[in-house]
Amino acid sequence: MEIERKFRVTQLPDRLAGAPSRPIRQGYLALDGPVEVRVRADGPRHVLTIKGGRGRTRLEEELELDAAGFERLWPLTEGRRVHKRRHRIDLRDGFVLELDVYAGALEGLMTAEIEFVSEAQSEAFIPPAWVGDELTGDARYANQSLAMHGLP
Repeated sequence: MEIERKFRVTQLPDRLAGAPSRPIRQGYLALDGPVEVRVRADGPRHVLTIKGGRGRTRLEEELELDAAGFERLWPLTEGRRVHKRRHRIDLRDGFVLELDVYAGALEGLMTAEIEFVSEAQSEAFIPPAWVGDELTGDARYANQSLAMHGLP
């Protein structure tokens, strides 16, 4: 189970310069309502992910792929892809914010995601002042929608 909140970012934080980052290529193999099957090259890691549901709490299962397996599946995602750079920013109380800066057709879009261990923790979280409007549950900003339809 994944418990996550997502926000739009309109201005990069000053502390981004020292934050570790990595490129991500993500493409969708299958989309069926609230169920998605995707492949992702996340730095040196390659995964096939199945997600179900919408909103703050969703089912998520990841299966490791080798680089060759990812490259065999990647062509099947043509027309359903996102490219971004993910920055990891450590926040207070042990929270980790993942700031995605999109490239290509989505250039200019920046989002922040934070994962939680419980719904109560998610509800109590107060984002940093530089984080903008909440996008959690807004289907237009789900990566699968961005991959299929571009910017809202």
